Amino acid sequence: MQYSISQVAKASGVSARMLRHYDAIGLLTPASVAANGYRWYGRPELLRLQRILLLRRLGLGLAEIGAVLGDQVDEAAALRGHLAQLEEERRRLDRVIATVEETITDLAHARIDDPDRFFAGLRKDGATMRQSYRETFGEGAAVAFDTAQAAQVGLTAADYEHAAARSAALFRRLAAVMRSGAAPEDPAALDAVAEHYESVSHFWQPTAPAYAAMGGLYLNDPRQRELAERADPELPAWLARAIEAYARVRLVPPLGKA
Repeated sequence: MQYSISQVAKASGVSARMLRHYDAIGLLTPASVAANGYRWYGRPELLRLQRILLLRRLGLGLAEIGAVLGDQVDEAAALRGHLAQLEEERRRLDRVIATVEETITDLAHARIDDPDRFFAGLRKDGATMRQSYRETFGEGAAVAFDTAQAAQVGLTAADYEHAAARSAALFRRLAAVMRSGAAPEDPAALDAVAEHYESVSHFWQPTAPAYAAMGGLYLNDPRQRELAERADPELPAWLARAIEAYARVRLVPPLGKA
């Protein structure tokens, strides 16, 4: 007994257009094609379609299914390969989920409940920080601080919340590198600190000595130390050394230049 393409489509839930596509790519060839172009399918074709649909539900692509049905790859091997892909995707999604959860936590901790009080405190702290930067790094840093402050005009409390969340995520990544056992001078540590240097460079291009001195803030400045300690109590000392190493190794001026 043979079935028309419309009968197969209705019974299987696969559209006639998709059945024609399966035919075009050699995945499911009709038992016969009439002179008028009508496709007819018999029991072997229906059984083959059943396997195609099963493998599709298991997530295999059409090319993989074609290999399985063409006896180029056994079904179990194809499914093991697909399982490995699914497990890797699960690990990727687990990492994404963990990142989203951490970001939600960071935003919750960074929430500003009283914006008026926050901005008043920000102005007061800014003046103190500018003076500290000027004394530690010189007038150039004070000018850069003014530039950074000017760039922040018009930012909302939500903007500051997101900035604080990004900062927390950066310190968490730095702490993860530290906990992996990387010494402050190791390439993995220097690569991680490069992200910190890039964030600083949005407003100021510190010289190697100035950037090395900035690392000391995570030991000597209570506000900066607290930011690092939230990620790991041991991070301030490690980060200070890693920043010093980054300045010494990665910010060396080209030969012939001071």
